Amino acid sequence: MLSKPARRSAQASSPRRRLRRISRPLLISVAFTLAAATALTFAPALSAPGVASVEATSEEKRRFAGFDRQIVANLDRSFLHGRRIFRDDTFGDEAFWGDALQLHRAVQGERFGGIGGGLTPRTALGLGLKIDVRALPRSLQNDLKSGRVNLDDPAVTLALLEMDAVVGVKGFFAGDRLRSIGITCALCHSSVDDALAPGIGERLDGWAARDLDVGSIIALAPDLSPFSKLLGVGQDDVRKVLRGWGPGKFDAELLLDGKVVNPNTGRSAATLIPPAFGLAGVNLHTWTGWGSVTHWNAFVANLEMQGKGTFYDPRLDDATKFPIAAANKFGHVRNTPDLITSKLPALHFYQLAIPAPTPPAGSFDAVAASRGQVVFSGKGQCATCHVPPLFTEPGWNMHTAAEIGIDDFQAKRSPDERYRTAPLKGLWSHQKGGFYHDGRFATLSEVVQHYNSAKGLGLSGQEAADLVQYLLSI
Repeated sequence: MLSKPARRSAQASSPRRRLRRISRPLLISVAFTLAAATALTFAPALSAPGVASVEATSEEKRRFAGFDRQIVANLDRSFLHGRRIFRDDTFGDEAFWGDALQLHRAVQGERFGGIGGGLTPRTALGLGLKIDVRALPRSLQNDLKSGRVNLDDPAVTLALLEMDAVVGVKGFFAGDRLRSIGITCALCHSSVDDALAPGIGERLDGWAARDLDVGSIIALAPDLSPFSKLLGVGQDDVRKVLRGWGPGKFDAELLLDGKVVNPNTGRSAATLIPPAFGLAGVNLHTWTGWGSVTHWNAFVANLEMQGKGTFYDPRLDDATKFPIAAANKFGHVRNTPDLITSKLPALHFYQLAIPAPTPPAGSFDAVAASRGQVVFSGKGQCATCHVPPLFTEPGWNMHTAAEIGIDDFQAKRSPDERYRTAPLKGLWSHQKGGFYHDGRFATLSEVVQHYNSAKGLGLSGQEAADLVQYLLSI
C-alpha cells in the first residue's frame, strides 16, 4: 500500500496529470513554430476524364427497396467499418511490437517505467509520425498554436497516445501506464494536411507516408531478437539495416529472403511506401504485383504488421527465392482466434473508396499540361501502358525489367519477377523520396528523360517539360 506522499508522487508523474500542466512552460523552439503553420486543403477527385458524374435518379431513389435497400445499407456499413479497421485495428499485432519487441518501453522512457529518455513529440514528428488534430481537445489545440506545449517531454507523447491521436499507432494502457503498443494500416498509408502545424492536422487516408522513417522507429525497440533469429545476425546488425532504409521506405521482403542491398545500385533493398488511394479498377497491387489489394492486405496484416490471422500463399514455399519464408512456413499462417480474415472485405471496400487527390490550384502549368497530354498519348507513348483513366493497364498490368530499362533486382524478389505499371493519379502528392520503386529518379524530369533515352522517343526539351506538367495535373 503506497503512503499518501508516494501516491501523490505517482499521480503527479502520470501522463494524464502531466497533460494538465504541459501548457505552462513556453516552448522555445524554431524547428516547430506552430503559430506559423499554414493550413492545406485538398479536394477529392469526383470524376475522371471520360467518366461522367453519377447520381441516383428520382426513380432509382424511389425504387430503393428489397435487395436494393440491403445493398445501400451494406455500402454505408462497409465503408464505416472499413475506415475504422484501416485507422484503428491492430489485428492483435501489439503482441509483437509491444510484448515481444518491447517498443513501448522505449516510447515511455525510464521515468514512466520504460528505458532511456523516452520518445518526445519533437523526435516523433522528426521520425515522420503524425498527429490527428481531431483527436485533440480544443484547449490543447490552442496551447499548441500558442507554443505552450513542451514538445521535448515524453509525457506529452504518452498523453497523445492515450487520446488515440498518433496516426497509425495504438497505445495499450493499464491505468496511466503504457503496457504495450501496436500499429495499424494508417501508419504507412496515411498522412495529415498540416492544418495546425507541421505533422499535425486532418487525416489524409491513403497517402503514402513519405516522411515516416519506419526503420528507425522499429530500431528503437529494446529487443530485436525476433528479427535477428530469422535473419541469423546480431541485433546491432538488424538495427543498422533498419536505419539504412531511410524516410518513406520499407522492405517488405526482408523477412522472406534476407536480402539487404541491391547489388546493382549499392543502395538499401527497401522500397518506397506506395499510396493506397485510387486503387479502384486496378488489378495487381504493390511495385512488383504480388496480388490484388485484398491479397496484399492479408499479406501485410499477417507477415509485416505481425497480426493474428490466416494467410495462404504457397509461392512462399520456394526455398531458393524465399529461404526465410519457406523455412518458417510463412505461406501457411494459422492463428486462433483469427483477428484478420473477417475484416478483409470491409477494409478492401474502404480502400477502393479512397480517391486519388486532386492537384491544388496553381500547382502546375495548365497550358503546358494541355500540351503535355498530347505528348502523353502520342509521341511519348505513355498511354500505351498508363491507360487513361486508370493510368495502368486493365488486366495483367506487369512488365519485365528489360521493358522499362532498369535492373531486375526487386522484380526477382517477387513471384512473377516483373514490375507493375504504377497508377499515376495523385502522382503530385507523393513526389518526396523520388520515383520508381526505390526512388532512383529524384524528379519527374529524370523519369521522362530515362524513357526518352531508353525508348528513343526523341522528345524535345519543351515536350519533356510539358509532359512533366501533365503528369503533375493528373
